[in-house]
Amino acid sequence: MQPTAPSLTVFSGTDMKQVISTLRCIFLGFFRDSRTIVTFLISVVLCFLLSSRVTELIARYGTSVQAAEPFLWTFGDSTSILLISLMLVFLFSDLPKITPFTPFCLVRITRRKWLAAQLLYITAVTCLYIGFVLAVTILLCMKHAFPQNLWSETAAILGYSSVGAKMNIPSTVKIMESISPCGCMLQVCLLMLGYSLTLGFLILTGNLLLGAKSGMVLALLYSLYGFLLDPDVLGNLLGLEKHELYRVRSIVGWISPLNHAVYQMHDFGYDNLPTIAQSIGCFALFILPCILLSVHTLKRYSFSFLGS
Repeated sequence: MQPTAPSLTVFSGTDMKQVISTLRCIFLGFFRDSRTIVTFLISVVLCFLLSSRVTELIARYGTSVQAAEPFLWTFGDSTSILLISLMLVFLFSDLPKITPFTPFCLVRITRRKWLAAQLLYITAVTCLYIGFVLAVTILLCMKHAFPQNLWSETAAILGYSSVGAKMNIPSTVKIMESISPCGCMLQVCLLMLGYSLTLGFLILTGNLLLGAKSGMVLALLYSLYGFLLDPDVLGNLLGLEKHELYRVRSIVGWISPLNHAVYQMHDFGYDNLPTIAQSIGCFALFILPCILLSVHTLKRYSFSFLGS
């Protein structure tokens, strides 16, 4: 039986039930999969290594921190976001997810519903991963953390002195004056989610369009593009002076997806940089063509099932 070709129509309630049922089939065995276990274990190690600057600062000054602050400082630069997001490239390298239930699903639902389940799978796993990274970062500094939604004395030390710059910990007065720690945490999570979703959808589109593992190569090139457009990296490569980096910072803040994911690379009222909403909009504009291309490619996609 040949599955129906996809079309861009709105799903009804019955359609959504079929999509959710397919999503549940895709998730079967997810937490027992060696790929999942390795990804989450390595992310714990990365969180531990990346947060060492924060734990060192707490130990040095003997001060407490707000529960969300270690996460904000750990993932306040492009390098840390790039490293933690690369684990998703490994986790999503086998997209689209083909399980023993896939033939069963395809003869009972249309391809567009199956693809919708794949897109929901990417979104759900990405949200789970970002939430896990947030939880691990909080737990690593939980002994010295407090839950009140107020900036800590440690944040004041970083913001009003040169300690933050010397230890490469991003914390500035303009952020503390404009938003609360929990509000800042939500915005950082949204930016990381947007960047991570672009990776996931790019891998899915690449594997559907060019074949297995092609999406992983595209995602690595996408990550390399973001890394090379880091203002400090670009400045070192081009031999730019410090006074010339301001213009570079303004340009790459708009054209680099990785810089869109960095909270510090946004407009706080007097910078020529994108706002948080504009960055989320840029991620959405990148994801939409990936979805449309995946829908179009799926019409001619040839499924291959091995085994019984």
